[in-house]
Amino acid sequence: MAVYKRTYKSFTGILTPEWSRLLVIPRYAWASLFQQRFLTILYVLCFFYPLGAALVIYLNSNLDFLRQYIPIRQGGLLQIDGMFFFTFTGVQATLAFILTAFIGPGLMSPDLMHNALPLYFCRPLTRTQYIAGKMLVLTGLLSAITWVPGLLLFLLQASLAPVEWFKTNYWIAGSIVGGFLLWIVLISLMALALSAWVRWKVIAGALMLVVLFVGAGLSQMIKEVMRSDWGQYLDIVSNMTRVWMQMYGVQAEHPLSLEESVMALAAFSALFLLLISQKVKPFEVVRG
Repeated sequence: MAVYKRTYKSFTGILTPEWSRLLVIPRYAWASLFQQRFLTILYVLCFFYPLGAALVIYLNSNLDFLRQYIPIRQGGLLQIDGMFFFTFTGVQATLAFILTAFIGPGLMSPDLMHNALPLYFCRPLTRTQYIAGKMLVLTGLLSAITWVPGLLLFLLQASLAPVEWFKTNYWIAGSIVGGFLLWIVLISLMALALSAWVRWKVIAGALMLVVLFVGAGLSQMIKEVMRSDWGQYLDIVSNMTRVWMQMYGVQAEHPLSLEESVMALAAFSALFLLLISQKVKPFEVVRG
């Protein structure tokens, strides 16, 4: 049949809700990532520490069984409190960063390298949805090894401990979720910004380590040379640790206040988001 004889009609089927269209990006990204054996093994290893922590919580609540074999003081193996979950947060946050360094740099760079962004934006997908979809790739994976097992550990301890423990430490659940989400958003934005500006995945992954260690090194150098603590604003890990300390009620000295650390982390997040927005465009102007 000739083209001019065809009768074209608009699509009459069920349209996908606008809010769910961005979920297509993480769905295919996750399927691709878990086809890589190394990343799958690394991801599985990230669950070992939560399993060990769960075993410690269980044994700590069943001391009568342990006392049959080893001498244990009346106070128990250790105290399950804010410090316990603060340590858990530090370990899992480190593993989350390592995993992000392997996964994050490859999320945007192929699209930019092969000029694939017009293929995304010619469909009903906005820039915000595209960035949010790429963010979900990381936030979904990292949530499963950070605040989700942390919350399960809290519930395990609450179920085994007396009711007084929950009444005293109920606020730890919010600290677990909030503390990990802040870290996940920060390192996800960092990974996407480097992925957008650095086309080589290996170099982008290495630059993530550079951003952390150079910031820490510069802050220490400024402190030694200028006798000033303002260099601490450049240390992402130190500022994030300051926020975690406040959330978990850990008492320790830190050169910056909570407000100053929050402002520094917000500035880093805004910078990373600005870098991403500068590269994610539906078109590119090429000048001869």
